[in-house]
Amino acid sequence: MTKLIDNYNRHINYLRISVTDRCNLRCVYCMPKEGMSQIGHNDVLRYEEILKIARIAAKKGISKIRITGGEPLVRKDIVSLISEINDIDGIEDISITTNGLLLKKYAAQLKNAGLKRINISLDSLEKDKYAKITRGGNIDDVLKGITEARINGFNPIKINFVPLKGINDNEIATIAKLTMERPVHIRFIEFMPINVNNEWNNDHYIPSELLKKELEEIAPLFPVEREEHTGPARMFQFKNAKGKIGFISPLSNHFCDTCNRLRLTADGKLRTCLFSDEETDLKTPLRNGCTDDQLEEIITTTIANKPEKHKVLDPSFEKCHRGMSAIGG
Repeated sequence: MTKLIDNYNRHINYLRISVTDRCNLRCVYCMPKEGMSQIGHNDVLRYEEILKIARIAAKKGISKIRITGGEPLVRKDIVSLISEINDIDGIEDISITTNGLLLKKYAAQLKNAGLKRINISLDSLEKDKYAKITRGGNIDDVLKGITEARINGFNPIKINFVPLKGINDNEIATIAKLTMERPVHIRFIEFMPINVNNEWNNDHYIPSELLKKELEEIAPLFPVEREEHTGPARMFQFKNAKGKIGFISPLSNHFCDTCNRLRLTADGKLRTCLFSDEETDLKTPLRNGCTDDQLEEIITTTIANKPEKHKVLDPSFEKCHRGMSAIGG
């Protein structure tokens, strides 16, 4: 297989595809209270366009694809898309990030379509607090979805938890302890300043090292050898625990030097950095009838311009104008 190496000697093999900017939740760190202005139906990439991009990306050396949103399970026929991506030569791993509300309905179908892994965003185990953070979500639906995913053989299931000081930080120890008895991966993700419309506030930010110190008061944490699909998470484990704990630290301990990913937005823009507004339009060339070779060249040029690192901590940094729901995380 072709190896895709960028100008900073990083092996680019991972494409995150946002299939929709729509979501059935309005999480406080992702969307403003009134929601996002949604991309028009005709502006969202069609499935045949996504598949064409995925095939060319696989030819270039992309071997891992993650389906994201918004909430990807709200898009019609998403299972069929996953099945077709799974059939592309060169794609070795396909996964999804979901809020879990529709997982009970789709878990078996996703497994049959070839989906390998599931990440579930879950920022509280308390019913009322979960509803507050998500602005109306029902945690019972998520928990039923997790159970259905486990029944259908997804293992381990990864839980993404964004710690927010003064909001859910009193649950950090509780959710970490789930790993002692259950084969789940709890991934603590630092709150990120993605766009001007979300409720980013430095007062809510908790660096990963503080989280780790808090958890070490429960019991010692032992480093875990990095696995292929842990992504940027630094992995640890309580002694004899069935599950694992990961820390994803894009601000306090950025992983730009090993960043292996590209992001395709719901409206067909290719982004090489989550924290940058720079993006390349793939949808317009596609709809204007460009050849596969021409599209491949556009993708190659975009990768060549992937920045060395993000500039979030620079005084001159300005928040992205796109929300996480459109970028795809």
